[in-house]
Amino acid sequence: MSTEGGTKAVVAALLANTGIALTKFLAFALTQSSSMLAEAIHSVADSGNQLLLLLGGRKASKEATPEHPFGFGRERYIYSFIVSIVLFSVGGLFALYEAYHKWHEVHLHPGDLGELDGRWWWVPLLVLGVAIGMEGFSFRTAIREANRDRGTTTWVQFIRRAKAPELPVILLEDLAALIGLTFALLGVGLTLITKEPIFDVIGTGLIGILLVVVAIVLAVETKSLLLGESASPEAQARIRDAIEATDGIEGLIHMKTLHLGPEELLVGAKIAVTASESAADLAQAIDAAEAAIRAVEPSARVIYLEPDLRRATTR
Repeated sequence: MSTEGGTKAVVAALLANTGIALTKFLAFALTQSSSMLAEAIHSVADSGNQLLLLLGGRKASKEATPEHPFGFGRERYIYSFIVSIVLFSVGGLFALYEAYHKWHEVHLHPGDLGELDGRWWWVPLLVLGVAIGMEGFSFRTAIREANRDRGTTTWVQFIRRAKAPELPVILLEDLAALIGLTFALLGVGLTLITKEPIFDVIGTGLIGILLVVVAIVLAVETKSLLLGESASPEAQARIRDAIEATDGIEGLIHMKTLHLGPEELLVGAKIAVTASESAADLAQAIDAAEAAIRAVEPSARVIYLEPDLRRATTR
């Protein structure tokens, strides 16, 4: 997955969410709607998350050091995991707390719509409509960039298998934002129509549950990347074929791969060679195999090939 495409989607989401957050806070100040406050905090959390993703990409580009000889590619995974924590705590838990707090107010003062029923009743509807349009623009950008790398895989497979975290994070955040805005629009709209503030409370609670679920999905997927994932089956097959097609190598005994970062792959393999090969011929075969691997899989930055002899196994 191209870093450029992920960065473009992150920047688009950052610009959209910053503008949306400001308009939502203005709408909350005028109406005191709990759904609007929950959505405003949600947009602030999303804006902070996009800054974290950009920071992670910047730190991941640092050169390797003696202390970190394989580089800093996993910085992108670390910051993506922090994003899931921010989304869970700042977004989801705050919305659930706001719903709980507003629910108590509704029981103490039933039928009281506060400022929502005043002259500014139309403000949240306008803001939510504009926000849906801006989030739709951000979501469309993320989809367009993801389609360049997704190929024929389904969206669920793309989210689960993607090694670059930025696009899956933005896709899930934008999808959650659009669904959350719909919840908020329904909550505020039904409250205005029925004069029952409980619908605003329900909308806020649904936003909180949604954000918690999305945060958990992001945390699970990013945790897998942090632990270290192997290359895709397709990439492993290309590497295997490249090794076995190299002159001087009889075959592949076993192989392990590990993503050091989204575009950095470590390949370790034990290869079978003939007992009669000289050291010079063996070195030439290994060099040729490394070149063949990089030709079919450019992300293979670190390659370790161990020569060995095939041994007959006994039962």
